[in-house]
Amino acid sequence: MTPNPGIVREDVARALREDEAAGDLTAALVPEQTARATILCRQQAVLCGTPWAEEVFHQLAPSIALDWQAGDGDRIEADAAVCRLRGPARPLLQGERTALNFLQLLSATATRTQQFAQTLNASPCVLLDTRKTLPGLRHAQKYAVQCGGGTAHRSNLADAVLIKENHWALIPDLEAAIREARTRHPDAQVIVEVEDPQQLKQVRAADPDVILLDNFSPEQARSATAECPDIPLEISGGVSGSNLADYAAAGAARISLGTLTKDIQAVDFSMRMERA
Repeated sequence: MTPNPGIVREDVARALREDEAAGDLTAALVPEQTARATILCRQQAVLCGTPWAEEVFHQLAPSIALDWQAGDGDRIEADAAVCRLRGPARPLLQGERTALNFLQLLSATATRTQQFAQTLNASPCVLLDTRKTLPGLRHAQKYAVQCGGGTAHRSNLADAVLIKENHWALIPDLEAAIREARTRHPDAQVIVEVEDPQQLKQVRAADPDVILLDNFSPEQARSATAECPDIPLEISGGVSGSNLADYAAAGAARISLGTLTKDIQAVDFSMRMERA
């Protein structure tokens, strides 16, 4: 996946406005001069977010030159120098925190995803993200998931039909709703979530494209795959690093995890500057 340049520009412009980068009171005290900077990663991680970090400095000063020592998706070691920069000192200072924020968040998402992807190893089960992303940064985090070896689920509400528990409560006829969805949106995938084996029987009869098993145990998931050999099953809810392999072995086609984007700890990046 290549990030959308327009979305990257919008993300960065919003972040720079939030930080009042153009009004940096402290950077204004620094004499105008050329400086060098190095971005360091203090821990092992999967690097991600370089287009956003680069865009930060280019929006502040197009003359800033960046020399990346690694690319998105690369595994980097602790204390690695990931980028060397040269340009006017004030814009380098103004953009430091914003650029590092993008790198620390997106590298954390990519790193966590790779940990789960490695657990699946040679399993044919597909690892998916969810819409449980930071507001305004969905495109960025879904890009990071793919850099870590995961696959994007629907990016927004218009990407697919996903009938969940609250839809169930308000739709009087599930089979009619699925038929209507296919008539209205013939190219959209129709996914239906179930919360227990009884719902599974009902939904199987309605013949959606995918059945999502919500908070099923690995044993229940194994029984469900035996019961529905002709409909791909997706597992979501209750999945963790300790039981991911058990769920994959249950035979489901895919596993979706909100933890890839919401339960992350920032990767430690820093930037060091010196006079050129």
